[in-house]
Amino acid sequence: MSDTLGFATCDLCDARKNDDTGTFRVLPPVFRDFGARLRFAGPVVTVKCFEDNSLVRAAVESPGDGRVLVVDGGASLRRALLGGNLGSAAARNGWAGVVIDGCVRDVVELAACKVGIRALASIPLPTEKRGEGQAGVAVQIQGVWVRPGDWLYADEDGIVVSAVAIHP
Repeated sequence: MSDTLGFATCDLCDARKNDDTGTFRVLPPVFRDFGARLRFAGPVVTVKCFEDNSLVRAAVESPGDGRVLVVDGGASLRRALLGGNLGSAAARNGWAGVVIDGCVRDVVELAACKVGIRALASIPLPTEKRGEGQAGVAVQIQGVWVRPGDWLYADEDGIVVSAVAIHP
């Protein structure tokens, strides 16, 4: 645990490998890094949307206060839910990270954003702006339930979610 955040996902998993309560969950290894911060952690805020990033914009343009935005984009690989402008807004507004079960765009711009950004892939096509979706609801990310108020920890080895804050 040599990082400045005081955790390593491998250590968190080692300590909880036999936890069958469902309070500790590991996301599948399908996410790529796009932001400048590879390690991030914080309480979860959720958005559920499909090929419409209106609620993602609203979230990242509000104060992040060290939280992590988890976006259930339905694993769509057809439209980008976050790009350079929204990545910059997330960094500027104090979000620790954004995890998207979907795509991003403006990869070079995102790499300069001082925020953790994980997504499935990149695609240059933007979303439609229909104002649809839900915020503050339980979401399923790659088959794993993530709820508002959970804690998410991400580093170079992966992403884990806990129902309570973990102090290593």
